[in-house]
Amino acid sequence: MLLKHSLSIRQVFAFTWKVDLMLLACCSLLYFLDTHYFLLQLAIPASISTALGTALAFFIGFNNNQAYDRWWEARKIWGALVNDSRSWARSLLYYQSNTEAAPQTMVRHMIYRHLAFVYALKTVLRKRPDDYYTRYLTREEIEQVQKENNIPNAILNLQARDLQHLRNTGAIDGFTFMELNQLLVKHCDEMGQSERIRNTVFPPSYLYFTRMFIWFYVLMNTLLMIDTIGIWSIPFGWMFGFVFHATHLNGTFLQDPFDFQPMAIPLDNISRNIEINTIQLLGDEPVPAPVQPRMDGLYIM
Repeated sequence: MLLKHSLSIRQVFAFTWKVDLMLLACCSLLYFLDTHYFLLQLAIPASISTALGTALAFFIGFNNNQAYDRWWEARKIWGALVNDSRSWARSLLYYQSNTEAAPQTMVRHMIYRHLAFVYALKTVLRKRPDDYYTRYLTREEIEQVQKENNIPNAILNLQARDLQHLRNTGAIDGFTFMELNQLLVKHCDEMGQSERIRNTVFPPSYLYFTRMFIWFYVLMNTLLMIDTIGIWSIPFGWMFGFVFHATHLNGTFLQDPFDFQPMAIPLDNISRNIEINTIQLLGDEPVPAPVQPRMDGLYIM
């Protein structure tokens, strides 16, 4: 996730340099071919460029709006997970009706096991191998959850089992049990909502046709300007392409909010904050260090 409210020119071109080079190469090639090999000179009306550019702007705007909706929904889901994680740890630690009957080791392990759920869910969404979650599970639990296809869901099953044990032993009363069970339901909902976004592919036709229309628009405008401004049509053609491609790239980066890239949801940072809050609540040491921003404070993962 980006942290700064403004970008330098160097940072902008760090994101767009590949497209910039392709634009300059295509515009230069088109100028060379039109100047030396195209015998038929086509007079393209400027009104066509205006109409196509307006339609393309609306198309890209709709595309970016849908992409931002996916990104913002993902951010709200993980914001809710942060709050529910704090409530889960606090409720287990303090809302015990019979502290003598409550196995404190089990309670603390259930609190730590939730960190395993958070990190396992992050691993599933990022689709990057990471066994960090295993440090908060016992050896038997690791073997048990890794037998299932959905590891975060398997961890929630362990939580539900131990929560029922606390109720059966009288460690928590019925009202506390219902509240804690409701938190488990929320964790499951947040997991399912995240998986829905991750597993629902943004329609590839949007990407394909938008890119195709942008390139067509850039090449047509370059041809339109060659007869009037000559070689200056190359940088001006690049300018047209840069505006539309950069705008389109913004939406493209937001379409998959859980990817490991600068504009995605900062799952590393959110997970680490949940971990820090939980360990400090329990009064344990050591407390892990926060995730550090990258690229001179430009973004955080």
